[in-house]
Amino acid sequence: MKLLHIQRVTLCLIFLWLASTLQGFGAAPKRDFYQLKIYHLQNKDQEARLDKYLHQAYLPALHRAGIAKVGVFKPIAATDAAAPVPTEQLIFVFVPFSSGEQFLKLDSDLEKDKQYQTSAQDYLNAPFDNPVYSRIETVLMNAFTGMPNFHLPALKSGPNERVYELRSYEGATEKLHLNKVAQFNNAEINIFKRLNFNTVFCGQVVAGSKMPNLMYLSTFENTADQEAHWKAFGADPEWVKLKAMPEYANNMLRMDKYMLHPASYSDI
Repeated sequence: MKLLHIQRVTLCLIFLWLASTLQGFGAAPKRDFYQLKIYHLQNKDQEARLDKYLHQAYLPALHRAGIAKVGVFKPIAATDAAAPVPTEQLIFVFVPFSSGEQFLKLDSDLEKDKQYQTSAQDYLNAPFDNPVYSRIETVLMNAFTGMPNFHLPALKSGPNERVYELRSYEGATEKLHLNKVAQFNNAEINIFKRLNFNTVFCGQVVAGSKMPNLMYLSTFENTADQEAHWKAFGADPEWVKLKAMPEYANNMLRMDKYMLHPASYSDI
């Protein structure tokens, strides 16, 4: 019996050693879970109040909750005099969570955060006839398997010069949408990496107003750099070959593009 016990203990130790040794070997890395909040604002007063809330209350609270980097982005003003004047201002807040569980826990963390509750008074207790925003959109995403974690851009220019390009690709059907995701995972992400697009994230939308959908954010030093990168992408032999493959035909129905720059207090 004693020998049998020793054998069982030995087998358990061997199993535990193998499990620890093989952990992560050949296994898919853990994927981030993303929230993109889009604030719709009516005037400069709302923008100033929201900036104050994000800068002094929300981002510090997220940092205390274990989310080290949060992105805040604003549309780049159009330089074309003929461009239509926007009827509202948008502010995009990108929050990368390590998991869906961390996202679900955030509201509870904020309720318990006394410093946040004090700093966010104007936002939390705004009267109905003087709100900080007109509405909020929320988009939830799983990171792509081909880019399971977000990346900080390696840029040298100042925040006002930088161009952050947020793209949204809708598919005509769920099947075609998954085909476009596969195209990214199988090759397109690698082309972006090779051409140094400084992509922050690629996410498959699991909940949002536009579905089926994927979104990604690429970053550039300035407008000229952004244009040069896309010119190089369009002429890249691997992309030319990829887009001509019949298995990837018609996998994108509609694209929305937002040209952004980071807020002065953005972490990303």
